[in-house]
Amino acid sequence: MACLCKESYSGASLATSHGGREVETRYRSVYLVPIMTQLNQNLIAELLDAAKAAGADGADAGVSRSEGSSVSVRLGKVEASERAEEVNAALRVFVGQRNASVSTSQLDSDNIRTLAERAVAMARIAPEDPYVRMATKDELTAEIPDIEIYDDQVPSTESLTASALAAEEAALAVEGISNSEGGSASHGVAHVMIASSNGLAADYRRSSQGISAMVIAEKDGAMERDYDYTSAVFGEDLDSPEMVGKSAANRTLSRLGPSKPPTGQFPVVYDKRVSASLVGTLASAINGASIARGTSFLKDSMGEQVTAKGLTFIDDPLRPRGMASRLFDGEGLAVSRRAMVEDGVLQSWFLDIASATKLGLKPNGQAARGMGSSPAPGSSNFYLENGDISFDELIADISDGFLVTEMMGSSVDMITGDYSRGAAGFWISNGKVSHPVSEATIAGNLKDMFMTISRANDIDMRKSMAAPTLRVEGMMVAGS
Repeated sequence: MACLCKESYSGASLATSHGGREVETRYRSVYLVPIMTQLNQNLIAELLDAAKAAGADGADAGVSRSEGSSVSVRLGKVEASERAEEVNAALRVFVGQRNASVSTSQLDSDNIRTLAERAVAMARIAPEDPYVRMATKDELTAEIPDIEIYDDQVPSTESLTASALAAEEAALAVEGISNSEGGSASHGVAHVMIASSNGLAADYRRSSQGISAMVIAEKDGAMERDYDYTSAVFGEDLDSPEMVGKSAANRTLSRLGPSKPPTGQFPVVYDKRVSASLVGTLASAINGASIARGTSFLKDSMGEQVTAKGLTFIDDPLRPRGMASRLFDGEGLAVSRRAMVEDGVLQSWFLDIASATKLGLKPNGQAARGMGSSPAPGSSNFYLENGDISFDELIADISDGFLVTEMMGSSVDMITGDYSRGAAGFWISNGKVSHPVSEATIAGNLKDMFMTISRANDIDMRKSMAAPTLRVEGMMVAGS
């Protein structure tokens, strides 16, 4: 898709100059969904015009319309049925080498003018930052790709209610489940329009939906609870409510009668439910902002072996139906699939314009941004590629080890790599999952941990941060 450009940011028509004549342009809307109303197009232009009138040298603006529905049930009865709709506008302004960001849900003209004046006033007293700037026209994405991130099949309230009830009912039907914390189902859509004084104009929709259940079981007077959930961009990619409920029940029952694990060094296996936390830790360690500040244990590791050989970590903003897929980055640059670590060797940092400039590099389209916040380096759909052995094969040679299915708290020093987490799960004995354990602490150093990772073949690619079940050798396990 062509990126619509606007050579100046004056006038509500959002016009582009071609061959000396003004040609009115329209926003290109992904998947031919209805374009946001002219009122909101005018709102974008009004934000940019107000910024210019207040003295900004450049600005970008966004309008987001979000709507969502959710239903919560407990013991077969609806406890809550909610629907929320929200409209927000955001503005970032530049005054020389100073900038500021503001947002509002009050969208009348007087407030927009006041908002722009406040943003410019904030920018004028902000410290100068020689590294932060808007993208040049040459850096902006030339085309906006078609990616499946919007499901036009919107479930009714009755359908959400049926899913929530079915998930809970399936959980309660499992023998041994004594009570329920409830079932839920939800659906949401966000429609975003953006434009900037440097020439970017686009709008898109994204959807998300999910189903969950949480139940309780009791043994010898001690209660345990657990849950399961499914979430996806498209409804047809969700697990069935019945599958979610049965899984929540089985997880809960498996936790009954836990003991504390022994203390010592053992293999630690991260269940795929929690293994993405290690992928997220790696993403933080190779974030360009941390590298530029010198606050990452991998700051001097570009081109070096940072994980076990055979491991490749991918960031893929273009994945169809990806929970974190994006059509362009937070600064309007083109995005692409990128191997951040390939065969264990560090290939790239996550970069925005500021961190790239500080490091003497070119930005790589990995700026992330929320409505009302400034861009910063960040991942999209970031995952460790799947392995080629089963879970059973992964643990078959472990005489004693710890399968972690839940983690609590966090003590991770990103400067040194020292790592410590509270954990619960199951003890592994003679290559088999044996009995539940709780009140444990696992500890190690991330540099060493990444070098000993091996993986199973059970990744769930519906998640924005994903990994298969992971095995890490020689971690310290302590029963607390």
